Amino acid sequence: MLIKIFLVILFFGAMLWIGFYCRKNSTDVNGFVLGGRSVGPWLTAFAYGTSYFSAVVFVGYAGQFGWRYGIAATWAGLGNAVIGSLMAWAVLGRRTRIMSQHLSSATMPDFFGKRFQSDALKIAASIICFIFLIPYTASLYNGLSRLFGMAFSIDYSLCVIFMAVLTGIYVVAGGYMATAINDFIQGIIMLVGITAVIFAVLASKGGLFEALFGLAEISDPHAVTRLAKSPGIFASFFGPDPINLMFVVILTSLGTWGLPQMVQKFYAIKNESDITKGTVISTLFALVIAGGCYFLGGFGRLFTAQLDPAGTGVPVEGYDSVIPVMLSGLPDILLGVVVILVLSASMSTLSSLVLTSSSTLTLDLLKGHVIKNMDEKSQLKTMRFLIIIFIIISVVLALIQYKSNVTFIAQLMGVSWGALAGAFLAPFMYSLYWKGVTKFSCWINFIFSSVVMTANIFVRPDFPVMLQSPINAGAFCMLAGFVIVPVFSLISPKPEKKFLEDAFSCYTKNVTIRQSKALGD
Repeated sequence: MLIKIFLVILFFGAMLWIGFYCRKNSTDVNGFVLGGRSVGPWLTAFAYGTSYFSAVVFVGYAGQFGWRYGIAATWAGLGNAVIGSLMAWAVLGRRTRIMSQHLSSATMPDFFGKRFQSDALKIAASIICFIFLIPYTASLYNGLSRLFGMAFSIDYSLCVIFMAVLTGIYVVAGGYMATAINDFIQGIIMLVGITAVIFAVLASKGGLFEALFGLAEISDPHAVTRLAKSPGIFASFFGPDPINLMFVVILTSLGTWGLPQMVQKFYAIKNESDITKGTVISTLFALVIAGGCYFLGGFGRLFTAQLDPAGTGVPVEGYDSVIPVMLSGLPDILLGVVVILVLSASMSTLSSLVLTSSSTLTLDLLKGHVIKNMDEKSQLKTMRFLIIIFIIISVVLALIQYKSNVTFIAQLMGVSWGALAGAFLAPFMYSLYWKGVTKFSCWINFIFSSVVMTANIFVRPDFPVMLQSPINAGAFCMLAGFVIVPVFSLISPKPEKKFLEDAFSCYTKNVTIRQSKALGD
């Protein structure tokens, strides 16, 4: 217990010191929100990765999909690395950095407003962010309850409040730079932690090959399909349900391309070479963290005796109990590492979300609309105040769900990722590459995804069977956007040609670089 308490105190102390140390970098809006657009590749890549993977992935998704799909769940982790990190950086990174600076936009809603010369579009995007980021923020606390109860036997409410206060202090004090540096440290903890945990869990089952042999002997007699009932299916290449697994890969991988808190990392990167380095670092980070989490979860059915003693085919205490049960037999020192791992995963994502929410609401909704004359000092004060408000709201939602088991909130959390990515992904990506994207097509896509994902909460049984799952519905909205945006762009009024030429001139602008970076004529 002393070891675990010491590790937690050391972790908290380091986070607070970094927050106050970075106050010098957050004296203006550009510094507070984007770190002065001078953040290097390691900090940016780790900030991207740690914002991507939270306790929701480690405890929730890894346990749920590992139980459902077995070792094939690892495909979700590989998709996160290749599609969610490598391809996201390659396709979006450079062009986002250049055009966002050219248009002087600091947030995704601000980008839409300036790219399409529409304040109304900016306001709509900021409202979508506000509605769907808050419940997503609340979900980050869910993975802590069982692990903290197992490791410390303390009340979950105290853990949630303490974590929220700590995160609020260092984000309010140091802004984006404090978040980025803390994300780097938290990312290292996550890398070490997940590696150690995988080796320890597999060792408890006789090693990798013995664990695979044990998994190959398991079947699910309660499964609906004949394939899922087959012996050895949970140790197979594609698992018992490859179609639904594909939707999981699409949502959790392609979804990052349209999430404001993820894309905003590209706004802040320092220079050209840093994008190349950041691509490699981010991909390797995702490969270890996401690949490791889902790979670990794939062995969950080896613990069926503890998780499903009655043999019903479903963990008796829900999917969130899978990973904690797998870790419950670890030595105390490793349990301490796991607690710090989950804290790191949760706090890094929480800090990114509240910073994105507060900056979006301040710069895109309040400034110039609700408050007409808002100077830089007022903007900073408002953002810091809203960070506190957002954290309080997320804590209240998390405690309501924990104390009352309110399923509505849990459903909204699951829908938020699909709604945000469905609304923003296609319009944002097309806007970086194609001059023909119209304001009208963005409106249609915003409305389509928001309505579909909201309806998925209230009238889910009326959806087609394949789309009743929020994951499948979210993946459908993202893919539909790639059709909706070009189709409605072709049949709606075109943007002003002069403005478009100016907006895209940033990609053809002549710059002088060192001979080491490019060959001369």
